[in-house]
Amino acid sequence: MNVLVTGAAGFVGARLISVLAGMPGMSVRPAVRHPVASPAVAIGEMSPTTDWTAALTGIDVVVHLAARVHVMHDDAADPLQSFLRTNTESTLHLARQAARAGVKRLVFLSSVKVNGEHTQPGHPFRTIDAPAPQDAYAISKHRAELGLHEITGLEVVVIRPPLVYGPGVKANFAALLNAVARGVPLPLGLVDNRRSLVALDNLVHLIVTCITHPGAAGQTFLVSDGEDLSTAELARRLATAMQRRAYLLPVPVWALKTAAALLGKRPQVQRLCDNLQVDIAATCQRLGWTPPLSVDEGLRRALGRGDTA
Repeated sequence: MNVLVTGAAGFVGARLISVLAGMPGMSVRPAVRHPVASPAVAIGEMSPTTDWTAALTGIDVVVHLAARVHVMHDDAADPLQSFLRTNTESTLHLARQAARAGVKRLVFLSSVKVNGEHTQPGHPFRTIDAPAPQDAYAISKHRAELGLHEITGLEVVVIRPPLVYGPGVKANFAALLNAVARGVPLPLGLVDNRRSLVALDNLVHLIVTCITHPGAAGQTFLVSDGEDLSTAELARRLATAMQRRAYLLPVPVWALKTAAALLGKRPQVQRLCDNLQVDIAATCQRLGWTPPLSVDEGLRRALGRGDTA
């Protein structure tokens, strides 16, 4: 099977390329911006006018990971149009060319943010829930999903992950990891939320499953590690993986949110304190899939202390 992977140099793409390259019967072609050695193919900047002809020749499945990612402080003059150009228009342009080239399936990495920003306790997101994207990034991903399902002659598979962590993770997860590693006291001791996460290797395992599984065609899947943690418990698990102690101060959540509002940090603190859970029962049932890694093993791998074979 010949697989084209866009976003091949990214956090998820690099790991997916490594896994696919080691699988018998799989031939992987990374799509990159700049010319490199074969089998990678350079496509330049992804846009609604990119010529994908050379990249798509002989390809059976496209895994589309390339995207303009969510950022906390966007300096674009029109953030929504910037996200729509890359994540919606460019994605649909690729998919139409793929269909014309005889590609059988396209696996699209979307985001749980299509479902919404947070969940109520005991009510995780499900794939049958009405989408509720709120920011420009989520809107662009949702519109891409809708457009992909309208393209004839192409089996579309959509995966909506929550926060993905693993070796080289950045942003808020990296900040928490570094704080725990330094023994910084964290005001999270009273945070009793529940958040779904997905280890990089669990996500890659699901993507590989969706490349070949006949039951994946036309479906949308939520994914996680199968165990939801509070932010406080996540800090404790990280500390355990580092063989350190987590110093968690018992600060009331209302005080955290009040301070965050005063300091202009409300979105960051909401992500630490609010719930965001996904129900992966439908994913597991339809694909016969279970996350191969536990949360603890995923955290060890994120720290470079687990088995990444």
